[in-house]
Amino acid sequence: MVKILYIMAGGAIGTLARYSVSGFAYRFYNGTFPIGTLSVNLIGSFIIGFLWGIWETRNLSPNIRNLIFIGILGGFTTFSSYSLETMNLIKAGEAKYALINIFGTNIFGLILVFLGYVLSKAVF
Repeated sequence: MVKILYIMAGGAIGTLARYSVSGFAYRFYNGTFPIGTLSVNLIGSFIIGFLWGIWETRNLSPNIRNLIFIGILGGFTTFSSYSLETMNLIKAGEAKYALINIFGTNIFGLILVFLGYVLSKAVF
């Protein structure tokens, strides 16, 4: 039961963070490209890489890991939204934007996981 409470609390935090970051990104761009979702996925990729690098060598409580990895980052990142928005771009005839979203999320997401990991090793 405690595990579920940690995940629920983290999910609430992550969801609010996602809403805030995505909304902030759309304040600067009002086109059809899903910049908010891309921003959230890239930031989430960096954060999970950074934390992975730290926790690889440190023993943290399973509850803290559940809170952050499953709860906060699970509520924050938006892969299902990314998939739906990409499909909607394809259906709307915006193949160019769909491809940018696919490559942007996947390639840059992997790069940012790596950079987060490397930075955490340099700092800690």
